Amino acid sequence: MPNKDLASKLRFYRKSKKLTQKDVADHLNITPQAYQRYESQTNTNEPNIDNLKKLSTLFDINLSELIDVKENDKEKFSLKDAEVLMFSDKEGWDELPEERKKEIMRELSDLADFYIEKDKRAKGKK
Repeated sequence: MPNKDLASKLRFYRKSKKLTQKDVADHLNITPQAYQRYESQTNTNEPNIDNLKKLSTLFDINLSELIDVKENDKEKFSLKDAEVLMFSDKEGWDELPEERKKEIMRELSDLADFYIEKDKRAKGKK
């Protein structure tokens, strides 16, 4: 069974370090395709313990952060994950003050709520 949490975490930490899949694959001494499968949420190919240790060192995190998801950390991880996935390639994002980043994320969340509610209402009218 694929480990979607691990795949998401690998993608999140790689992007937060501004690394490509090839960069990480080179660090692990595996092919980029093999690493791509680690990040795939549909593939059952997962890193062995040695590669998990190398990944935690590369990402500068504890090994437990890759293999454990604490219930109270899920929301924090999801918000930070969204920020990295949405803005990691946007020039100037990293230079914004944290408060401005939070403001933008709140506005986007409000916009998403608006469209979700709009879709619910549209379905209710049918």
